Amino acid sequence: MKPVVPEVSRQGHYAGPVTRAAAYVVDVALSVGIFSVAVAIILFLIDLVTAFDVDTEDLPPWVSAILFAGWLLLYFGGSWAASGKTPGMSLVGLRVVARDGRALSPWRSFVRAPALALSLLTFGLGLIGIVLGRAHRALHDVIAGSVVVYDWDARAARWRFLARRSDPVVP
Repeated sequence: MKPVVPEVSRQGHYAGPVTRAAAYVVDVALSVGIFSVAVAIILFLIDLVTAFDVDTEDLPPWVSAILFAGWLLLYFGGSWAASGKTPGMSLVGLRVVARDGRALSPWRSFVRAPALALSLLTFGLGLIGIVLGRAHRALHDVIAGSVVVYDWDARAARWRFLARRSDPVVP
């Protein structure tokens, strides 16, 4: 008979670069998709209600860039302020918290969003801390005083799954 080895929970541990990258890819895809659909709906409604035929190609590129940057600030900052995680982070089981483990304040959440852009705009140099640092903190984490931790407890999920099983588990 094999000895039972308890699973170690990763909940509360610093999130690694692969998990964070996966969450970011999901969030970028979602935010671009939502923005595109919202712009299409708004343009359709403007065309339906008014006599104006608005085309996105008529807008200067800087206007589109400002609108998209504002949307990204709302998507990331708003998600972090509301629940501590974006939809992509929720999917892979991550949460943003303050350095002391408490919930990230709304102010720090909205500071972290443009700081994320800064981390990316420095040719990715702001992300080196995720790979090399002990706490896996990027430049935007340092600026906002935040860390990204695992939020999903695999052991608790397994116990919930076993509790829902209709047939009893016999050793």
